[in-house]
Amino acid sequence: MTKVITTKAEQANAKPNTKSNTGSAHSQLITLAQGFVLDAKLLPGNQQMPIEDRHHKRERVLALRKQQNLEVIVEKALNYCDQENTSHKPDQDWFAHFSSLAENVSNSTMQGLWAKILASELNKPGSFSLKTLRTFRLLSIQDAKLFAKACALAVRDNQKKNWRIITGCYQQANLINFITGNRQQCLDLSQFGLSYTDILTLADNHLLFEQETESGCFAKGQQSHFIYNGQSLTLTTKKNNSILSFYKFTPTGTELAQLINDNPDSDFISYLKKQLNSHFNC
Repeated sequence: MTKVITTKAEQANAKPNTKSNTGSAHSQLITLAQGFVLDAKLLPGNQQMPIEDRHHKRERVLALRKQQNLEVIVEKALNYCDQENTSHKPDQDWFAHFSSLAENVSNSTMQGLWAKILASELNKPGSFSLKTLRTFRLLSIQDAKLFAKACALAVRDNQKKNWRIITGCYQQANLINFITGNRQQCLDLSQFGLSYTDILTLADNHLLFEQETESGCFAKGQQSHFIYNGQSLTLTTKKNNSILSFYKFTPTGTELAQLINDNPDSDFISYLKKQLNSHFNC
């Protein structure tokens, strides 16, 4: 086996870039090309290494970058791992897949989320499927921030198995509400930073179902218990045949929601209660 020898310059190039680049697109491209050993054609001909040497150097730099990315993720994961003894044995196949997907992640925020995934799987095997890992790998930092915004507006059940974003409520049609017209109330989620376009983006990333879903009919006095970002939320039905509408998280979205810290929005929960008040006591 050939021993890989790296220079200090190559090791420096392999370090994850934690600072945001500023300047023109021209200067940013030069910086990227240098960091990934693709800048040969930007140099005078007499300063260019032979292409075979450039190829091997680039392979070494990329290998170092991947190694350092994984080491940072493992280091961060230790902060989330339980200290108590466990009978669970780590799944080496799962960890191998995890490593192959996470090795190119150099953004510090995303590394922190991958670290949470690793720790959660070690603390409770089966928390994250390989399908979820593959989906998460395709998310950009912007996608992750958008998903966090969705989680900030979502409620879940006590078992954390069902996450949903309530979008409104209504009562099945009858003679009285047909005359009064007081049947339906809708939430304007865009007031809180989640537009319909955002919903479609989350659906494209397999985190939310695109179509709204409805609950069954609630009887008058029936209670529904939810958790909103760590806070208890109980809805008591005022009228027979009242129904909630909501966007439901996919199984992948439900798993990834575990990564997002509780971030309750007092303005949103007040707005939610106000909009549901015609059909539910909150």
